[in-house]
Amino acid sequence: MEQSKQSELIRTALENVKSMVDANTVTGTPITTESGTVIIPVSKVFVGIASGGIDYFGKKSTTEKNFGGGGGTGVTVSPLGFLVISPKGKVELLNIEAPSVDPVTRVVDFVENTPELIEKIKKLFPKKEKDDEVVD
Repeated sequence: MEQSKQSELIRTALENVKSMVDANTVTGTPITTESGTVIIPVSKVFVGIASGGIDYFGKKSTTEKNFGGGGGTGVTVSPLGFLVISPKGKVELLNIEAPSVDPVTRVVDFVENTPELIEKIKKLFPKKEKDDEVVD
């Protein structure tokens, strides 16, 4: 069976991603300090690939196939932290990423802070005194 242009698009995109992202992207080149401590940068890599296409023969049958399509690839590299290896062999991960907060915790925090928010909003609006009220 003949390979389609779509397969060729996907293969080319994957080969290009493979050439950009390797093991050295996730764990960087180790840095050795004068004291003998080794520091290794650690990152996370996200890769997204989208591709689409169609072979269109048209109303007139010809020996050549028509093809329309395209693709795209996105790569994001985010630093996570550093592996620090002391001269005595102790390994420690220094995390530089802020801890993620799950949606449930966010909702609970919002509900707990709601009374304070309502009080702050009330203070923004001046209270009417009884003498200022309009009598019909």
